[in-house]
Amino acid sequence: MNTDLSILSERPQALPMPRSRIIGAYLAEMRSEVVRYLRNPGFVLPTMLFPTVFYLMFGVFMASKNSADASRYLLAAYGTFGVMAPGLFGFGVSLAMERETGLLTLKRALPMPPFAYLLGKMVMAMLVAAGVMTILVVLATTLGHVSLTTAQLVQLYATNVPGVLPFCALGLFIGTFVKGQAAPALINLVYLPMAFLSGLWFPVSVLPKVVGNVVAPLLPSYHLNALALDAVGIAKVALLPHVLMLATFTALVSWIAARRLRRIG
Repeated sequence: MNTDLSILSERPQALPMPRSRIIGAYLAEMRSEVVRYLRNPGFVLPTMLFPTVFYLMFGVFMASKNSADASRYLLAAYGTFGVMAPGLFGFGVSLAMERETGLLTLKRALPMPPFAYLLGKMVMAMLVAAGVMTILVVLATTLGHVSLTTAQLVQLYATNVPGVLPFCALGLFIGTFVKGQAAPALINLVYLPMAFLSGLWFPVSVLPKVVGNVVAPLLPSYHLNALALDAVGIAKVALLPHVLMLATFTALVSWIAARRLRRIG
């Protein structure tokens, strides 16, 4: 009897997904991430309120009595402080929880583009960063009496909205180490010291020299703050070195986090 069993040695090939369905999958994942976090006041309110309250206290009520440029300086500093949170907490805490509950494993099994998961979270983080910046700019230009040109506003948004991405990468990396309940505490241990050492609360020049010369240049928040200070007209810096440092940090940390995720799930 001549029986052909060659088909058993061949794996069925998945049909390519139509482009319209691929785009729809990306859009659906973006929408689900945005809606999920907007429905989570425990994430949205602290992210929006912390930099707002700090800027009101130090950038409006106290800084205006000291110097005309103090409110402008602190707009850049607290803008950087504000956009760090959506990346760190939006990626770090959510990834840790989704790993712990098995949601990440389920998403991997779904017929969706592999990058849709990360892109959805990145879009969410950038939208929240834009919201934080808008609140701070409104406070600065009204209560703080900070005058910004259209070009400065455009540069500030172009700096800080995509500037959330290095912190998305760092949050992704942290989320591969801890479980959901431990993630907020660990991220705060990274978030607050990083802000302090980057000169967001005090200028780097008043910190010990080892901080300003060695530690601060290694931190993405330091480079993002330098770009923000340039945007509001406080300091003139060479943009390219800071942009390259942020891009290198984002790419390197994302690559390390992706390798850990492939290994530990």
